[in-house]
This record gives sequence, structure tokens and C-alpha cells, in this order.
Amino acid sequence: MISVRDYVSHSLEIHLFFGRIMKEHSFFLELGFTPRDTNFTQQADQFRIEFDKLLSDVVALSNGVVNPEVLKSGEVITRYTLSAETASSFYTGVTLATDITRAEAGLMGGVTQPITPALEERVYYINQRAIELTSKLINFKSTILADVLACRMFTVNYPLLLDHIMREAKLYLHMVQHLQSRNNLNIRREIINQELFWNRIMAEHSKFIRGLLDPSEDELIATANNFGKEFDRLVEESKEAMDRAIPIERVTEESLAAVRDIREFKSQATEGLIECKIKSIIIPLLGDHTLREANHFFRLLKMFEH
Repeated sequence: MISVRDYVSHSLEIHLFFGRIMKEHSFFLELGFTPRDTNFTQQADQFRIEFDKLLSDVVALSNGVVNPEVLKSGEVITRYTLSAETASSFYTGVTLATDITRAEAGLMGGVTQPITPALEERVYYINQRAIELTSKLINFKSTILADVLACRMFTVNYPLLLDHIMREAKLYLHMVQHLQSRNNLNIRREIINQELFWNRIMAEHSKFIRGLLDPSEDELIATANNFGKEFDRLVEESKEAMDRAIPIERVTEESLAAVRDIREFKSQATEGLIECKIKSIIIPLLGDHTLREANHFFRLLKMFEH
């Protein structure tokens, strides 16, 4: 059984990362529909607003409760998040909740706050809200993907991206359900599964970036393509480690080096998008979004290393 403190802190940490990821998925979906599908646009917008509310409630409970390493990792927000949101709001006319980002910037980690029964109960109900909301979002994403694949709908989001964001939502749902069962969420036991999952995500990020850059950005396209090939190789190595063909320690070491490099690439790319120095059809918040996911994976790998 998980301790009450770990239940509360782990729950809040998962929501700080994935809650923001889900609200941004909703935003990216919202931007991708054609004028014919305004009902889908409105549904995506409503999901974004609901995840804003969830994340806001999580932030209000997190000060002095969550692990400082999570806050320092760059997976909750980065130094670009606020600027990326501001630029993306300007481009789209969609008002993004920058007050949440500002509140997150002021969060302090550690164990300075007592874990009271009232706090535990509030976290329990936040988890239940997250399970219900994420389940609905998964169904929404599944409907969109099915319609796109059957040529019943056109969206500017790649079919692979729709599948990609659905897998991330399913992982979030699985982790929160696991916590609600009060079983210890020991990610170390799932090292291979986590590395396989996130190496695949990094490979797909690279391919999305490659495909959304302006065709004239030859150097950036080549770099993104090379990262795609590198992470494809690591996906295969993760599968071999799962079959015990190679040691997982080797995959962790190689993944760590690759993620360190792609974090730097994504950081420079996000800055370039915000400063209008890169030609692309990438909304700035998407750059920051992929950077935060790389930061999350990097923290996990550093944890697995010890």
C-alpha cells in the first residue's frame, strides 16, 4: 500500500505534468478542424477549459507538497512556457490561462505542508475528476482518428499525431487509476515499458517537427530526421531489452544521451519559434510542449540510472 504522503504528492505531480499536456492536446485539436466541424472545435475548446480548471485546482494544493525535483526538471513549465502561450494566444485568438503558468512558477517543493485528511480527500476527488475527464478525452480523440482514417473528416493534425496524443492520455489515465487503487506507483518496476513508451514519443516528436518545418529549413529538417532515426533505434533496443536480449542499463544510458541532445534541440527550436527565427507551421506552444515531455523523460531516466 502506498503511504498517504506519497499518494498525495505523486497524484499532484502526475497532474502537474499530464494535466497541462492534456489541456494543450485539446488546444492543438481545436486549431486543427475545418469550418465544417465547428462542433468538434467547440468540444475541444471545452476540454481545454475543463483541464484548465483541473490544473488550477492541482496548483492550489501543490505548494510545499510535491517533490522539488519535479518542479526543477522543466516538465511542469519551462522558461519558455509563458512566452509560448502568449505568442500562441496572439496567433490563434484563443485565450490561454497564463495565470496558471504564473502560479506554477511560484510553487515551492518539499514537505513543508502537513498532509491532512482534508487534503487527502481533495486529492482523491481531483483524481476522480481526472479519470472521468481523461476517459472522455480519449473517446473524443478516438472518434476523430477513426473519422480521419475513414475519410469522414479532414484535420491539419497528422493521423499519427492523433494516435500519439491518445497513447499519452491512456498512460495518464492508467497512472491515476493505479494511484486510486492505493497501490504503490513504482515506476522503477516499469523501466523498460517507460523507456519504450517515451523513446517512441521522442521519435515521433522528431518526425512531426521534420514534417512541420518549412521546406527551406534544410538544416533543421536534417537534424530532426537524424533524431527520428536515433530514437527509432532506441525503440528497437527497448524491445530487445524487454526480451532480455540486451541489458536495460545499456538502453537507459543511450537513451539518456539522446534525450539530453534532443532537449537542447527542442529548447533552441522553441526559442526560435517564439522569436520568429524559424520558418514553419509549428505553433510555439507545441515546441514548448515537446520540450516538457523530453524534460519529463530525462528526469525518469536519471531516476532509473541510480
